[in-house]
Amino acid sequence: MQIRYICTKICNIQNMKKILLIATVSILLFSCKKVGDGEFLITGTIKGMKTGLIFLQKEAPNGMGIVNIDTVKIVDDKFEFKGKADEPAITVLEIQNVHGKIPFILEQGEITIEVNKDSLYASKTSGTYDNEELYKFNKETLKLRTKYNKSVIDFQNKNMAKMKEAQTNKDTATISALARQNNELQKVVSDRVKEYTFAYPKSHPKSFISVLIVQAMFANPTADVKEIETIFNSLDASLKKTKPGKIIKENIDKLKKQNNVKSTVGIGLIAPDFKAPTPDGKMVSLKESLGKVTLVDFWASWCNPCRQENPNVVALYKEFHAKGLNIISVSLDSDAAKWKEAIAKDQLTWTQISNLKEMKDPIALQYGVNQIPTTFLLDSSGKIVAVDLRGDALKAKVNELLNAK
Repeated sequence: MQIRYICTKICNIQNMKKILLIATVSILLFSCKKVGDGEFLITGTIKGMKTGLIFLQKEAPNGMGIVNIDTVKIVDDKFEFKGKADEPAITVLEIQNVHGKIPFILEQGEITIEVNKDSLYASKTSGTYDNEELYKFNKETLKLRTKYNKSVIDFQNKNMAKMKEAQTNKDTATISALARQNNELQKVVSDRVKEYTFAYPKSHPKSFISVLIVQAMFANPTADVKEIETIFNSLDASLKKTKPGKIIKENIDKLKKQNNVKSTVGIGLIAPDFKAPTPDGKMVSLKESLGKVTLVDFWASWCNPCRQENPNVVALYKEFHAKGLNIISVSLDSDAAKWKEAIAKDQLTWTQISNLKEMKDPIALQYGVNQIPTTFLLDSSGKIVAVDLRGDALKAKVNELLNAK
């Protein structure tokens, strides 16, 4: 009995020591923590740079350019920033008299940045989960680029003399063939990096990089909203609450709505009627603008591709208007003066209308238009026969419709 009592006592003492040790470690960890809730601390090193300035920068609120958040001095190769971080956000460091910027994720916690001033892309970010993931992501993409760029470099070195000879002899066939092969190899590099990038969110649902990649997917004109939504839904709830997460949700809802609208303006369907004011304020409808063939053209004065396409549309109108081609252009402008100025400058003599509401124009929403220029070609009954034809293809289709019996 006495032995059992002694053993029990010893066990109790050992357990008490463990509890005290855990408590002591917890106190030390807490006391060593340099940031509070919602705060960040950036500590950095720049080997070989004893003094200078370093700037903490972010994207301007209006999305136009970069603005400074803070500026500190570099002292004996080291620098430090401290402040508040409401949520993760891509931020950059710029070093005085050093070309380029270092991207990292500004977020709550202690962030460490080891700057490679001779190759900023090789700088190392760590200390927080998202910044360590960013470093790994950049390292992997660099590895992929290096691997597949080798074939590009080998091809260029192998064919350098051949290209020079072709240029000297003005051998356009050889020049074009070599350029085409080079572009194909470059595309392989781009495709491999893109594959890795777009696969990343599926295996990293908690990484802030994932939500940024999903947001970037909308830049693809052929983006599959269902695929994007599936990937987005697989992300951690915390990412969905961030600003990029909220933008993604809005874009998904918008695209789904546009896709629903497009089911009513597809090829073979009668184009929905609409009405809007001309530059002089007269209300004009699609119905009263129909010809044997009608082109509904969505454009804007601020849209460079639209302005570049306008001379072709002017030529088309001059050639076929007398034979029955009508055009009605729907401008997604907001400034009436700039709209009228562009009409005059580009010599657009056909029907022009606009609600001056840019991409929120009710006609654009009615037709599911999310990029310009966009065109719908209608036959004499107002049925949609083609969408987004350009150049010779558009001319051939107009000619075919006008000559149809």
